[in-house]
Amino acid sequence: MTEHFAVELSPPDIRAYRAGNTGVDYVHVLDSGRPGPNVMVQALTHGNEFCGAIALDWLLRERVQPAHGRLTLAFANVEAYARFDFDDPDASRYIDEDYNRVWADDALFGPRDSIELRRARALQPFVDAADYLLDLHSMHEPCRPIMVCGTVDKNAEFARQIGVPADLLLDTGHPAGLRMIERGGFGDPAGAKRAVLIECGQHWEKPAADVAIDTVLRFLRTTGVVDAAWVASRLQLPPPAEQRLVRVTEAVVARSMDFRFLVPLEGLGIVERAGTPIAEDTDPASGEKVVWRAPYDNTVLVMPSMKHLRPGNTQVRLGRFQ
Repeated sequence: MTEHFAVELSPPDIRAYRAGNTGVDYVHVLDSGRPGPNVMVQALTHGNEFCGAIALDWLLRERVQPAHGRLTLAFANVEAYARFDFDDPDASRYIDEDYNRVWADDALFGPRDSIELRRARALQPFVDAADYLLDLHSMHEPCRPIMVCGTVDKNAEFARQIGVPADLLLDTGHPAGLRMIERGGFGDPAGAKRAVLIECGQHWEKPAADVAIDTVLRFLRTTGVVDAAWVASRLQLPPPAEQRLVRVTEAVVARSMDFRFLVPLEGLGIVERAGTPIAEDTDPASGEKVVWRAPYDNTVLVMPSMKHLRPGNTQVRLGRFQ
């Protein structure tokens, strides 16, 4: 048994949703038969982040139906999810590689093979067809919910229309590979498509499931795919009084297994003084110490974590509130 945060949520049994109606396992397309947007919600991008699966299971049990356009509900990395182990819940994040780093064409249509790439290739037509996309996630470390809006301002504006959560994030992309919310038109600043990724809280805390359901409902209402009255009758959480945007300026990427933080690991924690040492590492080529310092006053620490430490991994992103 490994040490980990308490698992307060029960992973839902999703086997009944395998067949779907699309020819692709665990993908359901609901068509209103009326003109309207093509909207997609994805859960289980990572197999141990199952608050999103709880939300999709809830939607399907509530018999959600689009009033206009089409609604696609997809359970993504189901093979990793099937390996979830209460004694080692972090182990099922993925099997071969991170499903959310393979969305560039050279990865999707290239020669490499992995379980995650096969699944992404199966879901790629649905992703590319979507006008609006919501990707449901959670975080390893305790942190209040964050809406990740990719790298373009239009998605932050869309998150403000959704109205949740209080904290929005615009970042610089991920050095390990393209995320789904940045693929194609979603990452085009001038394009009509919109995509956001909600980090609902710590992976297995009970409130994460409530945040996932609330965010999905508000997202569906904002896109216009589902009747607003149907959504309103099911909302349980109040919206925040205001939303704040964190704009990331740089990512702190581990160079070796010697990487360590010099400040407390607090999600959306603030380092008050510019120049304060945040983390250090050893450069494997030169053997010299590398130190990252707060680039400005009130530097915000976005999702700092040591859980997935390895060279090339982003350990924290640095930003400022705007």
